[in-house]
Amino acid sequence: MSTLDLIGIGKSYGATEVLRSIDISLASGEFLVLLGASGCGKSTLLNVIAGLLSPTTGEIRIDGKRVNEVHPKDRDVAMVFQSYALYPNLSVRRNIGFGLEMRGVPRARRDEAVARVARMLQIDGLLDRKPAELSGGQRQRVAIGRALVREPKIFLFDEPLSNLDAKLRMEMRAEIKHLHRLLATTVVYVTHDQIEAMTLATRIAVMNNGAIEQIGSPEDIYRRPATVFVASFVGAPPMNLIEATWDGRGLHLDGSGQTLALPAPDAAPRPVTLGVRPEDLRLADPADELAIAATVDFAELTGPDRIVFSRLAGVPILASLPPHSHVTADEQVRLTFSKRDMHLFDRGSGKRIDIPLRPVA
Repeated sequence: MSTLDLIGIGKSYGATEVLRSIDISLASGEFLVLLGASGCGKSTLLNVIAGLLSPTTGEIRIDGKRVNEVHPKDRDVAMVFQSYALYPNLSVRRNIGFGLEMRGVPRARRDEAVARVARMLQIDGLLDRKPAELSGGQRQRVAIGRALVREPKIFLFDEPLSNLDAKLRMEMRAEIKHLHRLLATTVVYVTHDQIEAMTLATRIAVMNNGAIEQIGSPEDIYRRPATVFVASFVGAPPMNLIEATWDGRGLHLDGSGQTLALPAPDAAPRPVTLGVRPEDLRLADPADELAIAATVDFAELTGPDRIVFSRLAGVPILASLPPHSHVTADEQVRLTFSKRDMHLFDRGSGKRIDIPLRPVA
């Protein structure tokens, strides 16, 4: 197990900044997920850690030692790629053990290590097959096995499940989670899939335009998003975001004529964004004062939930309601939520406003 420190990491190509002032410190055994949309810089950062790219600025430390100038093969990290990158002419046995073979590890030790990893990944019956004879999930297990057999200080995963179908992704997530608990090795994992991030990570770093918007536990990222971007990116269905003006009289929802009884501590009007997750909305009772009136477009029954699509002054509002909820198209519904489940963001900076609000009983 090893620590990893990224200090002021930047990467530029001419005038184009791909990474900007990345600071991350990982304790030994942590599972960090770099989460973000395509082009946000997450794979570039992973390649910088691996040594496949050199940072323009900043320092990389593994176990406290600077490794900026250390060749990739000498950093003692192992990488699992999205494309598997298996040798098509070699058997599964030789694919897994190829790195050890190149390092001159004696055959007996090599075979023992390959057999141990194959048993762990439940592919010990496939050792004599070629990659073309394997399913996508089996190939990914071989790629993971090739990394595991080296017993590196740090594992790097670059969207390893993107090529798998939904069922296989779920199975492989469970496999990777189990392996991390078993081996307690430091992991950096890149994905654009928020479900992978939420289920696998001990911490998530949400990236946007080459910078980290927020880093924290999955629960922190989900329940206390630091910015509007994090709030909108993490969550399925996504968080409802409503522009409003906040003053001493309450929260005025722009364009709707509705005001929520949430007076600001400062009487001066402040442009804000109100955020509420769909699962935190429910149909209001007549006595509920904290409610939004919206017009229903349609509803979808997903099984455990009924997702209601509605509009407030042209702004889409999604509510995840119990499956027995009865709503009809063009009906006006009142949707309520608890104060403890609301989020406020400054509209100019996009940053979270931490205003103490008394929870609704």
